[in-house]
Amino acid sequence: MESPYLPTEIISYILSFLHITDRKEASLVCKSWYDACQDHQFQKNVTFKFPVSTSSLDFICALARRPRCGLVISHLDGSSLSRRVLLEVGLHLGPRLDRLALPGSSITEASLLVLLPHLTGLRKLDLQGLDSLFMSGAFLSREEHRRQVQNALRNLEELDLSDLRYLSDLSFNRLTSCTPRLCSLSLAGCHIAFEFDPYRGCPVGFGSSALVSLRNLLSLLQKQASTLHSLDLSRTSITPESLRSIAQVPGLRLEDLSLRGCKELTDYSMEILCKHQNGLKRLDLSACTELTSRTVLAVATELKELRSLSLSQDWKITDKGLAELMTLPCLRSLDLSECLHVSGADLAKGLSSPQPSAQLETLSLRNCAYIRDAVMFSLTQLLSRNLRELDLTSCICLTDLSVHAIATYLPALVVLRLGWCKEISDWGLLGMVEPTKDCDPRDKKEDKGPSFTRTFGNMGFFQPPILPFQEKTRLVTEEDLGAFRDQEGVSLLALRGLQELDLSACSRLTDTSITQVLRFPDLQRLSLSMLPEISDDSLVSVAYHCRSLTSLALSHCPQISDQGMARALPLLHRLQHLFLACCDTVTNETLSIIALHCDRLRTLDVSMCKDITVHQVDLLLFQLPFLEKVQCRFANGADFTVVL
Repeated sequence: MESPYLPTEIISYILSFLHITDRKEASLVCKSWYDACQDHQFQKNVTFKFPVSTSSLDFICALARRPRCGLVISHLDGSSLSRRVLLEVGLHLGPRLDRLALPGSSITEASLLVLLPHLTGLRKLDLQGLDSLFMSGAFLSREEHRRQVQNALRNLEELDLSDLRYLSDLSFNRLTSCTPRLCSLSLAGCHIAFEFDPYRGCPVGFGSSALVSLRNLLSLLQKQASTLHSLDLSRTSITPESLRSIAQVPGLRLEDLSLRGCKELTDYSMEILCKHQNGLKRLDLSACTELTSRTVLAVATELKELRSLSLSQDWKITDKGLAELMTLPCLRSLDLSECLHVSGADLAKGLSSPQPSAQLETLSLRNCAYIRDAVMFSLTQLLSRNLRELDLTSCICLTDLSVHAIATYLPALVVLRLGWCKEISDWGLLGMVEPTKDCDPRDKKEDKGPSFTRTFGNMGFFQPPILPFQEKTRLVTEEDLGAFRDQEGVSLLALRGLQELDLSACSRLTDTSITQVLRFPDLQRLSLSMLPEISDDSLVSVAYHCRSLTSLALSHCPQISDQGMARALPLLHRLQHLFLACCDTVTNETLSIIALHCDRLRTLDVSMCKDITVHQVDLLLFQLPFLEKVQCRFANGADFTVVL
């Protein structure tokens, strides 16, 4: 029905309160609502993703009415259809195209040259993994082609050349000569010869036709030092000497540097980097396994403007230096996942110092097995004002006391991951203290390991500590639930703005807490995988109270059945990703329910579901237009995976 009496501006304002997927549905109601949904405030930074097909031609023509947008076009090849798609993009979008990516394609130079000269407004170009474009080594070898591309890409700011195995000095120089104003360059995973040319068996030279050399990269950095602020050399064989050379390029002032997986880097090279590039705001040193706490101290001393730091999988890093790191006033994101020797005590020490401290918004302590309740009790109080994302996956020593602290002091939390914290039980989620447990983590006795005895008659030289599985949690009774409803204490319900929650493998959780606590209207991603005690009651309760869910993981939940899915799925209109692997009581009936109610589904995993047939999966693929990936390995005895 039409709304003739309301101005378009008023309708646009009302629709701005809707989730983007709901606004899409609202645009189909009538023409005035459709026009309101086309307001410029809804069209900023919009990127459209689609594969090459005959139907994509009409879609490209429809995009011509938009002011600016980005495209991700997959499965391009040398066919006439691919060339026509690229031609239509150039004709209808041309200077209005802001971003372009071509993943999963095997495009040729001739096909790309049909498009590029038209894209005079392009700001970001992603050529990641397009080996077919550089395999011959003749890319942009003709002068007239270079002039055309240079005219189109003169304002290009971001260039992604990741994972190109055939990129060479010659092709790299030809392309970058067309992009004089680069702000961001990614060469992650490329074969760069930093010290030695494996093809010639000698020190690397200049102008190689087989690979990119350090000398050539340094030459580019010198030419574009005034504009280049972001560099990604992740997963390359960069040496300490090469990093020092890059850090000391005259005039180069990097703000974003990624060195993920560069395993040869040393503490000394990082000290030189921090000294000469002290304007860095984002630094990724994940999986640089030779780095130690010396690097942490160098970062804390030199990088006063740092906002984001990742030290994930840097196994030699300890607590040393983390207190100093917490004095960086601009630090907002810290990733210490899989830093196995970190206990978190120095984090709390640094945050509690009288000096200005970091205002962390994101903190990851995943797989830090030494994190204890007492540390979490301190950290939650010190980070209560700003923390939005907290990852405690596989912090196996955490108990319900940590959950109490999180619910009490971090009410603004948006993302919470507690997967594989097996000591967490219903009591923690309900905000109650198990009658047999102490309520204050600071009163817990320190774990001093095995205790020696004075008697040796039974050869018992020591008494081992009590193992977690030897302590049985007291179940929550109806009387306890009555107390929960009447209490003034804080349960997980206090995290009202939660958008992502991971409770995977918290095997002590049951329907008792899931049905009472998981009531988050804005929750988008939820994982309840490997919870053997939850049943259809939990599933239906979650669907009723968390209707914004786009991703739901229920793998290895043996009590989830077709009956629960039939009651829950009609309530989850936004669901895009559903994981049901190893749910033995789920059958073909669930697939029929999915076909009726989950028309936005993009990913489905029914692996190891013995009563689901491949024929029914094939039928589902025809019924759901957006379904891109189906995992059904060993479903009904078949080994089958579909990726569209």
